[in-house]
Amino acid sequence: MEAARDARDRVAMVTGGGRGIGLEIARALLASGARVAVLGRDATALKDAAAALDPSGRRVLTAVCDVREPDAIDEAVGRTLRAYGRIDVLVANSGIAGPTAPLWETPPERWRQAIETNLIGAALCARAVLPHMIARRSGSIVFVGSMTGKRPLWGRTSYAASKTALIGLVRTLAVEAGPYGVRVNLVSPGPVAGERIERVFAAQAAARGITAEQARAEMLDATPLGRLVRPADVAAVVAFLAGDGAAAITGEDVNVSAGLVMY
Repeated sequence: MEAARDARDRVAMVTGGGRGIGLEIARALLASGARVAVLGRDATALKDAAAALDPSGRRVLTAVCDVREPDAIDEAVGRTLRAYGRIDVLVANSGIAGPTAPLWETPPERWRQAIETNLIGAALCARAVLPHMIARRSGSIVFVGSMTGKRPLWGRTSYAASKTALIGLVRTLAVEAGPYGVRVNLVSPGPVAGERIERVFAAQAAARGITAEQARAEMLDATPLGRLVRPADVAAVVAFLAGDGAAAITGEDVNVSAGLVMY
């Protein structure tokens, strides 16, 4: 998937871009020629990300932003527009893992946190950038979901619900925004190598009375490729969907799961 060397002169906004998948997505978009606004809650992580991505500071800006706060999103959008004059691509990547426990043992406030961040926060970001894309009659919005939105994972009801809901959001928003030249798609990663999946394996192990290695083996044994997904694997697909090579693709849900999910 060579994506994305057609993104020159475009401006992309990446939420949750200070580390992990978001950082790799920002790197891929930057490599394609885009200028990138990186949003996140951790100011230190954002500073480190900007230094790693573009030491010159000319092609990357950062904004501390909690996607659950509409005013913070509006401020980040305004800052990006003032700096770069446009927003062509939104990658709604911010998300939290949420609790690992049966629903009946999960405090309501922890359940809500996952929904508010992973679903409502993503929708609020799209809502903030869409007027600018509609005015230009072009744009690409890519939501980052999860295979857990389609494949059950024990104890993850809030996370699964938030990610499954993105499928309906994307399909409906694609219909609403399509007449204005705006494409909307979803990328659903499988188990992505990094700190988060290790925490998931540990939480699964503690909750189910197995070892973390057993939890890892269960998941990897179910993948045809027998490996974890690399952050760069996800970033390459996001960059492709952001570019002109995907000009006829909207309303889609693309799995990047090493074959763990095929629907």
